[in-house]
Amino acid sequence: MRRVRDLSSAGFRIVLELEVRRVLCRTCGTVKRERLDFLADNPRFTRRFAFYVGRRCRQASIRDVAKELKLDWDTVKTLEMQYMRAQIERAGAPGPQAIGIDEISIRKGHSYRIVVSDLVRRRPIWFGGEDRSEASMAQFYDWLGAQKSGKIKLAVMDMWKPFRNVTKDKAPQAAILFDKFHIVRHLGDALDKVRKAEYARLSGKDRRFIKGQKYTLLSRHENLTLDGKRSLELLLAANKRLNTAYLLKETFGQLWDYRREGWARRFFDNWRASLKWQRLKPYERFADMIDRHWDGIAAYCKPENKVSLGFVEGLNNKIRVFQRRAYGLRDEEYLRLKVLSCMLPPL
Repeated sequence: MRRVRDLSSAGFRIVLELEVRRVLCRTCGTVKRERLDFLADNPRFTRRFAFYVGRRCRQASIRDVAKELKLDWDTVKTLEMQYMRAQIERAGAPGPQAIGIDEISIRKGHSYRIVVSDLVRRRPIWFGGEDRSEASMAQFYDWLGAQKSGKIKLAVMDMWKPFRNVTKDKAPQAAILFDKFHIVRHLGDALDKVRKAEYARLSGKDRRFIKGQKYTLLSRHENLTLDGKRSLELLLAANKRLNTAYLLKETFGQLWDYRREGWARRFFDNWRASLKWQRLKPYERFADMIDRHWDGIAAYCKPENKVSLGFVEGLNNKIRVFQRRAYGLRDEEYLRLKVLSCMLPPL
């Protein structure tokens, strides 16, 4: 006889009592227990109860779910891992045509893991590696196989050289596209360096327009509140160099709207020429970086490469949310399952 916990009903906890047969195998001479498909991997719970626990863990921490269902913390974690494995199994083997490559930090001390996503099906498909080196990136293509790697048409990544080198070697037919959010972040860093330089150059009351306005400058104008727009107007009127830097930052976004590489290149050359005599060294370094990586930026002009690049950033935000909720995840297998199932529909 075995007691198995099932889904609660009308506020009552339901426990099933059932007989489980033990069979003596005539071939190997060992005693084997009857396998029941409706039971979870943990035989003290039904499969549907395990899936209920897994669905709850998508919105809440393991500790909260354990407290709610009066279960042990380790039991909830085991049931959730079964649920996530079932989600990944139902999603099937990936055969991506467009992939997004990024790294996430799993702990302090520059400890990274690589996340590869299918940009068409909008879900992560691989999590692994020991760092963000070429050897770790090659593990993904070895896992995917040469046949499926040969079908990749587009690879979106940041400007990290090892990712680019391995992709060119393992999937030479794929167009490489640099993530525009990563590029815009570099431009935002350049603007912030100009802001800090201006704050250091000024003194006394002249600093009051710059102090505390970092995120006002870095935000898009249409995303600012009314007070933010007023503060930005005062700041730009008071400081000519920041006014120039801000306008250059806002106009650079036009680069992503072009459909032909020639027009995009002409726009960038004109944008770069406007830096002359402006004494904006961070912007000049940013323009040099764009020039060195132009091939990966120009690829965005082709219609076949117009994919949703915001998915990779959204995935990173989602990963950071459940890392924060768990105060860091030390079990790497659990983290891997969490990443691979976070965009999949519930069972």
